[in-house]
Amino acid sequence: MANIIFVVLIVLTGSAVCACAETALFSVSPVRVKQLAQSKKRTAIVLQSIRSKMNRPIATIVILNNIFNIVGSIVIGSLAATVLGDAWLGLFSSVLTFLIIVCGEIVPKTIGERYSEPIALAVAIPVQFLTVIFTPLVWLMEQITSPFNRRGNLPTTNETEIRFLTMIGHKEGVIEDDEAEMIQRVFQLNDLTANELMTPRVIVTFLPGDSTLLESQEEIIISEHSRILVIEESIDKVIGYCLKDELLAAIIKGKGEQKINQLLRQVYYVPESIKADKLLKTFQDTREHLMVVLDEYGGVAGVVTLEDVLEVLIGEIVDETDRIIDLQEIARKKRKVLLNSRGIKP
Repeated sequence: MANIIFVVLIVLTGSAVCACAETALFSVSPVRVKQLAQSKKRTAIVLQSIRSKMNRPIATIVILNNIFNIVGSIVIGSLAATVLGDAWLGLFSSVLTFLIIVCGEIVPKTIGERYSEPIALAVAIPVQFLTVIFTPLVWLMEQITSPFNRRGNLPTTNETEIRFLTMIGHKEGVIEDDEAEMIQRVFQLNDLTANELMTPRVIVTFLPGDSTLLESQEEIIISEHSRILVIEESIDKVIGYCLKDELLAAIIKGKGEQKINQLLRQVYYVPESIKADKLLKTFQDTREHLMVVLDEYGGVAGVVTLEDVLEVLIGEIVDETDRIIDLQEIARKKRKVLLNSRGIKP
């Protein structure tokens, strides 16, 4: 009888360890595994290696689990038939099946899911070692199951999942209100284009390059913008821009007869289809705060500033000198009216 109890304990323990390890390895998220691997601990690095190619370790665990269940059941059945006889064999088999289901599957898998991270780290090295030992069997299993595994590596996560996790983290108090809002706004950068952020040409301040400071003095003073475009014949021929402060400073210093194009700064151009995230990178690379937006025909559609892009992330930026809060919205309405008056559908 002692032999039966001993073999039963071995079978239940082996089956429970395999079930617990399998569940724990699957339950730790890939993102968390990569985060743990940054610690450079051996167990974490091994765990990352296992998660990057799960078919071999899982095949090893499944093989080992079946060895315990099948071989163990055969041995236990032989011993039980000898010790207990045929009369008690049926009852013993029922009890053993119940114990395997509860103690060898349900309870271990529950524990493996609840304490997935520490268990996964604990079994990572043993599982890797056993995978090497069972290499011939694992290789055979791989060949048999290969038709079902022919697909590319799936991404660790996606935008929808990150947004959803942000929402959950906010509801659970893990992420603050402003942090959650900022994360949600970041994803808008790839959804918005320069056309949607720009100040349209109908409200852009511009000055002829061949005019003097005195001739353009009034327009400079009343301009709402700190940077003013400089053109040649029309707004579609932008040759640069000037800083309003520099123009006013020159006027104060008595340089009113100076041509505006003598204070010119280089201007950069971007297509109206460029995404906001790439536009932000362009601003960083050029170290500029203003870009001229070109339409599909090469004409000037408007201007977009670094502030316009940053407002996507942090909301409306209005300083003490702003008298018109949303110039873009006003410009869009004005452009719509102009197009309607010309019989053009906006």
